[in-house]
Amino acid sequence: MALIVGIDSSTQSTKAVLVDADDGRIVETRTAPHPGGTEVDPRAWLDAVDTATEGLLERAAAVSVAGQQHGMVALDEAGVPVRDALLWNDTRSAGTARDLIDEMGGPQACADAIGSVLVASFTSTKLRWLRDHEPDHAARVARVLLPHDYVSLHLAAPGTDAFTDRGDASGTGYFATAEDHWRPDLLELALGHAAALPRIVGPGEAAAQGAGGAVIAGGTGDNMGAALGMALEPGDVLVSVGTSGVASAISATPVADGTGVVTGFADASGHFLPMVTTMNAAGILDLQARWLGVDHDGLAELALQSGPGAGGVTLLPYYGGERTPNRPDAAGTWTGLTPATTRADLARAAYEALLCSLADAVDRLVAATGVQPRRVLMVGGATKSAALRALAPAVLGCPVVLPPAGEYVALGAARQAAWALAGSAQPPTWPAPETTVLEADPTPHVREVYADLRERTSQWTPSGSTRPTLGTHHPEGTP
Repeated sequence: MALIVGIDSSTQSTKAVLVDADDGRIVETRTAPHPGGTEVDPRAWLDAVDTATEGLLERAAAVSVAGQQHGMVALDEAGVPVRDALLWNDTRSAGTARDLIDEMGGPQACADAIGSVLVASFTSTKLRWLRDHEPDHAARVARVLLPHDYVSLHLAAPGTDAFTDRGDASGTGYFATAEDHWRPDLLELALGHAAALPRIVGPGEAAAQGAGGAVIAGGTGDNMGAALGMALEPGDVLVSVGTSGVASAISATPVADGTGVVTGFADASGHFLPMVTTMNAAGILDLQARWLGVDHDGLAELALQSGPGAGGVTLLPYYGGERTPNRPDAAGTWTGLTPATTRADLARAAYEALLCSLADAVDRLVAATGVQPRRVLMVGGATKSAALRALAPAVLGCPVVLPPAGEYVALGAARQAAWALAGSAQPPTWPAPETTVLEADPTPHVREVYADLRERTSQWTPSGSTRPTLGTHHPEGTP
């Protein structure tokens, strides 16, 4: 039995799983925390990975790292960080994103070049911020890595050149996603001078050897790792209900959406991973539970006491602005309230609004890829809700597949490690976990009423004026 290690180096922690390469069975799991904040000394991640993998790497024939996307790890000539890493959720570079888009010829030209319209999370925008606000640090930058690259290099034998994969590279802002190659000119545009980039390791290829002789795979970004861990295939749509809502799909063709709604990433298997993000997701339910003075089980119980359409009550849940559609100045909007409205109606309206918003994200994804989904899968903490499970297939209008809870990012990294170890043309096929299929009679009128409210309020903002801007991408919506 060959054992492999998959590592998830996320914003919050390092998770390591020791896995049987033959069947994907998890033998052991370890974890270690990361410091909080949106800028972190990346050497803390190395301490965390050493802690989480202690006693595991010695038993493994191969290892791979999937990490948080976009983060800027800027190194000097000696390989020492010139400053703390800026993480994906650090938004100080929102203005520089707009500057770079203009310099690249506008949103569609930007999407044509790299697959996406830049937002503050992308690495290139952080490099421009560094150039403009910390020029002394910027001048010392000799190499730029992503978080997973930095951790992978730490695990490799001394003297190994830095490496990455196309999936994580597609979130930098200086990678031509459709053509699979770096755009050093775009990195130089952002930073103000040239810097070394890691070599791109192809899907399934071995990248290096560890100090103990283990094969090290190229690694990837966390969203790509999750897709690999769940064995998603073209035609699958994954909906994640976390702090943000995310709809992503495996696509055989690249996407270049100049509106910025669909982010055109690559995946870890040779395909593409277009993604649509909403700013408001599980928080809609958190807020409604607080207003009604119940816990989440109580909110679900109330919602199921009301009927489809929530007694005529409709909610547009753009409480903190919204990215899909792009309404950064929007607010939550309720309509249909009457003396007959019940607490149950208010609870149900929150669930229906959340699901309508996610259905909008799926629609945008389908329109961008031109492929109707063969399966819709749903993950995230909110899927524990009995009301969400009951209403999801009704509002989305199709069966919804619920995979079991699991560390899919780490498992995806392990699958990539097994692939590199085997040297095969395709990733290993592991037995699929048992899933739950949710079914219900569709309620298309719920979406029709929601869509009417969405369009009627398309010009509304709290101040009564519109200020169109680019939204902020949230890549960590996957499990």
